[in-house]
Amino acid sequence: MVAAFALSANATQKTDSVNGQYYRLFAPLTFYHSVVNSRLSIASDNPDEVSEAIDQALMNVYLKRPDLVQITQTEQEASGSIRQDIIDQPVVQVVPMVEQAEPMPDVPEAEPVEVVIEKPKFWKYKGDGYVQFMQNYVSGNWYKGGESNYAAVGSLTLEANYDNKSKWKWENKLELKLGFQTSPSDTIHKFKANEDLIRLTSKVGLQAAKRWYYTLQVLAYTQFTQGYKANNEKTFSDFMSPFNLSVGLGMDYKVEAFKKRLTGTVNLSPLAVNYRYVDRAGLAASFGVKTDRHTHSLTDFGSQVTASLEWKINDNVKWKSRLFGFTSYHRFELEWENTFALQVSKYISANLFLFPRFDDANNWDDKLGYWQFKEYSSLGFAYNF
Repeated sequence: MVAAFALSANATQKTDSVNGQYYRLFAPLTFYHSVVNSRLSIASDNPDEVSEAIDQALMNVYLKRPDLVQITQTEQEASGSIRQDIIDQPVVQVVPMVEQAEPMPDVPEAEPVEVVIEKPKFWKYKGDGYVQFMQNYVSGNWYKGGESNYAAVGSLTLEANYDNKSKWKWENKLELKLGFQTSPSDTIHKFKANEDLIRLTSKVGLQAAKRWYYTLQVLAYTQFTQGYKANNEKTFSDFMSPFNLSVGLGMDYKVEAFKKRLTGTVNLSPLAVNYRYVDRAGLAASFGVKTDRHTHSLTDFGSQVTASLEWKINDNVKWKSRLFGFTSYHRFELEWENTFALQVSKYISANLFLFPRFDDANNWDDKLGYWQFKEYSSLGFAYNF
């Protein structure tokens, strides 16, 4: 600091001396031999007062703070020569001057941002349908009638599911199927229904654990039209004959396996009510209702289990399965529907349908007992939405 003030006092006397000789003050502190020689000599050989002041300042540092010296002149010269143009030529900074500075650019004010908050979409809708031709097999004691033959069938499934992503869910599925067949052996009926279903499944669930829900399930189903057998004028089933309504209270388990290729639900209802109504009094006995002209319904209390699973075996093959079982502890009913779907192209698919059924409320068959069986394969148009 003393060196800097001394130099400043002398530099103001001669402003034209501002050139490269000041570099010694700003370069790393060096021990110059010339500075010591000039201080120890009788007569000073400095050409001007600025150099004299610089030497004096450096000498004060050498004597008072030798620890600040980083390098000697001998070491500096060994590393390379000093550019002479820096010493001899004055350093002049050229600053361009303008008459008026350019105005500052206008910065636009921040525009207000509109924040849109969308209501979460808790409802999801989907469906699928197909119209297909098929080869059909029905056991002789099938409870809705029918005959093995070639036929055509149409199906439509609609779903509306609510999930608030918190605790509640409500799942609704409507299944509609209707198929007809012609039979050369049947001289009475030109067309007969071989596939006939109207079924609604609705479940309300409150989450109890990660995949478990307390559930109230309602299952209702009947058919569209009359059911016949070949060369028989008797009506074996009809709309609301029968009509089945099951209400179960229990637990629902959400299935996810094989990297979510197998999905669905399994419902266990230890408390269940099964109500069966037969509008045609003449058909009441065929569906387990007591033979009484004033009796059209049957109500049973018991337990039931239902399952609805879908397994994407690969990109083209899919298996859909539905299981329904109910017992009142004095009668038992079981249905197991299996559909294997092969996606031939975007709009063409082939189906194989297997449906074993057990119902001890029906009449006993000499070959199959209380078991019934239905199978068909089909190929046709299919569409998902």
